[in-house]
Amino acid sequence: MSEQIKVLVVDDEDRIRRLLKMYLERENFRIDEASDGDEALQMALNNNYEVILLDLMMPGKDGIEVCRELREYKSTPVVMLTAKGEEANRVQGFEVGADDYIVKPFSPREVVLRVKAVLRRAKKN
Repeated sequence: MSEQIKVLVVDDEDRIRRLLKMYLERENFRIDEASDGDEALQMALNNNYEVILLDLMMPGKDGIEVCRELREYKSTPVVMLTAKGEEANRVQGFEVGADDYIVKPFSPREVVLRVKAVLRRAKKN
C-alpha cells in the first residue's frame, strides 16, 4: 500500500491504542486516536477516514451509539473491537452498521489483515 490510508483507532485503553497504532503504522497506515465515544464521533464526522476501529465499551457514548450516529452521515467502514463476544452483541454491532467484529483478546496481525480486507471490499463498491 503506497499511499497513506487514514485509520481512526478508538479504545479507552491506551495500551490497546498504542499496540494497534504500532502494527498499523508498520503497514504505512496513518493513525489518529480517540479514547472515548464522544471524541471518536467528532473526529469521525470532521475527518475522512478509510476505516474506523471502534471499541464497544467506552466512557461517554459507547461504540454502538457512535456507529449508529456515524451511519446517519457517513458510510466509513467500521470494525468493532470488543470484549463482548456473545452472538447478541455481534448482531447488535452489525445491525447498527459495523462491517466487521473482532473479539478481545485479539491478534494485532489479524486486526491489520481484517482492516486490509475491509478496505478491499470498500474499494470495490
